[in-house]
Amino acid sequence: MKKLLVVFLVILCGLNIYAQEARFAEISGTVEVQAAGSQQWRPAAVGDIIAKNTVISTGIRSSAVISLSGSSVTVSPLTVLTLEELVQKDGIEEAALFVRTGRVRADVTPPTGVQAEFTVRSPTTTASVRGTSFSFDGRRIAVHSGQVSFANNASGQKVFVNANQSSYADSARQGRLATPLETDRAGFRSNLPDLDDIGTGKKQSQSAVTPPSVIIIDW
Repeated sequence: MKKLLVVFLVILCGLNIYAQEARFAEISGTVEVQAAGSQQWRPAAVGDIIAKNTVISTGIRSSAVISLSGSSVTVSPLTVLTLEELVQKDGIEEAALFVRTGRVRADVTPPTGVQAEFTVRSPTTTASVRGTSFSFDGRRIAVHSGQVSFANNASGQKVFVNANQSSYADSARQGRLATPLETDRAGFRSNLPDLDDIGTGKKQSQSAVTPPSVIIIDW
């Protein structure tokens, strides 16, 4: 058995696959974790290592900041997510989160010389980015840096959203995505403070729990 383990580790090293560490950098209010395969919840603490497939839950007026190597994820109140993957392979850092409910802000800043493939998915949407910062609640997106390709699941319509721009799926127009120019003209940006401030414990708008209707994909 030990020989098999040694062989397995040698193979991993040959493929340049290294497990990375995720930790709680900040915690506010009630934040709990559930280990993979466990039915028990326990309180989280700053500095705790988050193992693969750990489930994280934030309570009312509670939040957390998760450090994943050079990137960070701010978890808003009333969010349940799972850390599905965090490895570095052949100079590429791969991180994957599954958000069951709630909202997150992802700030993807890989270390110098390392590429990042950062994926945040929900039951019906996926955000895949490299070196980008954005907030997303399932219907609206606010991009803080970089560029995101924002696409509608059903129609395939796509708009590109750059830094300091936003877009949304218009429920009154069968989920049509507004371009950043249309969003600015409509003054919709002023209605996005809750996206910019997620994780601060501020009151969330009803739209934050709207069932996801769009998909974000890398360009």
